[in-house]
Amino acid sequence: MRGVETVFDAHVDPALVDRSLADSTLGSMWLDTARPDHPAPSGPVTCDLLVIGGGYAGLWSALHAARRHPDRRIVLIEADRIGWAASGRNGGFVDASLTHGFDNGKSRWPNEIDTLEAMGMENLDGMQAEIAELGLDTEWQRTGMLSVATEPHQVQWLEQAAAEGQGQLLDREQIRDEVHSPTYLAGLYSPDTCAVVNPAKLALELARACRDIGVEIYEHTTATRIDSGGAALRVLTDGQAITCRQVVLATNVFPSLLTRNRLFTVPVYDYVLATEPLTDAQLDRIGWQRRQGIGDSANQFHYYRLSMDNRIVWGGYDAVYHFGRRVDSAYEARQQTYRRLAAHFFITFPQLDDVRFTHRWAGAIDTNTRFCAHWGLAREGRVAYVNGFTGLGVGAARFAADVCLDLLDGARTPRTRLEMVRKKPLPFPPEPLASVGIQATRWSLDRADHCAGRRNLLLRGLDALGLGFDS
Repeated sequence: MRGVETVFDAHVDPALVDRSLADSTLGSMWLDTARPDHPAPSGPVTCDLLVIGGGYAGLWSALHAARRHPDRRIVLIEADRIGWAASGRNGGFVDASLTHGFDNGKSRWPNEIDTLEAMGMENLDGMQAEIAELGLDTEWQRTGMLSVATEPHQVQWLEQAAAEGQGQLLDREQIRDEVHSPTYLAGLYSPDTCAVVNPAKLALELARACRDIGVEIYEHTTATRIDSGGAALRVLTDGQAITCRQVVLATNVFPSLLTRNRLFTVPVYDYVLATEPLTDAQLDRIGWQRRQGIGDSANQFHYYRLSMDNRIVWGGYDAVYHFGRRVDSAYEARQQTYRRLAAHFFITFPQLDDVRFTHRWAGAIDTNTRFCAHWGLAREGRVAYVNGFTGLGVGAARFAADVCLDLLDGARTPRTRLEMVRKKPLPFPPEPLASVGIQATRWSLDRADHCAGRRNLLLRGLDALGLGFDS
């Protein structure tokens, strides 16, 4: 028995969904732009610090390392193109939270939650200031965040969050006046805790800042092994070997070069649609004048925002895991999910039934059992790594980079003293147990959404153990 229907179980005309998706292109809207090439090295490379991975965590690590130690030679390598994976496919939400939301952080680190919240805001403010200082064109908008309730039980959750100081509670009339959706029952507005950016521009501009400060960047260079047998580290690639003193490993969702780390994360596929630019008349139908990022409050949630050219970027809900922890581009062409997302869009904004989607895309998120990043050192303290951002890494990656550099420097800082940094999550089990457990958890989360938020025995047991599955 599934339980009662939710607002998103309402019928949507299949012909409307067909029309809306008919001319859409499979591929990230954000990456549909010219990008500079960074050819692979033509000979052996020696450096002080090698950063492996050209997403946000790697780029911030290289940039901040160069700013901390301008006398050192720093190299960044990327197996494909800068920002081509999660960093160029996400929704562009730059959230202050380092812990995948206040509730997750409070449940895991109740004694540190105030510190973690303060560090998160400091990181977000620092990111905004640094982007301005470096003159990075990222389409940064400090819009704040709206959390919306679409089911009666979610209203109580938002009331509790407001009571804990997480934002301003908006009743049904206020939230629908803010953004005109018949699905909204209440809202929670946090004006300072979130910005939105063009995520691919953020990656490309960080790469430009790295180059300007002297970091060497090589694309199409896949690291295959770290050899730590000698006085220096030797990183083998599909081309030239790279000799270095230290490594930051920022490969996130892809299989770690440290075998012992491979059970700590699983790849979860997230799916996104982008509309054509809305006309002024279409925008008037929905309000949304403050352009906040929006997320609804279910376990299976949607997130959405306006781009600078007034497209609605609409993603989430399905979080799909495939047996074997594989990352495979074939998983991106999941038509049933794109159709579901389109139907949910028209349920949320029925007044936009003349809007069409221009892009549809997907990407793999690295999630772990505590839903936020974890760190560590390996190879006698010469390799630092970070994984597990679980979909809220756009802002947290900057903080994570500084933690990695602190760890390599052997510095005892407020960051490295955090229990969140010192302790790792529990790993996922190997297959087939991982797949069985994840699919059972997904089913249970869907059931909770259809049963007024009530969590079954499996979910309550996972909560008690500090385990879970999310995106």
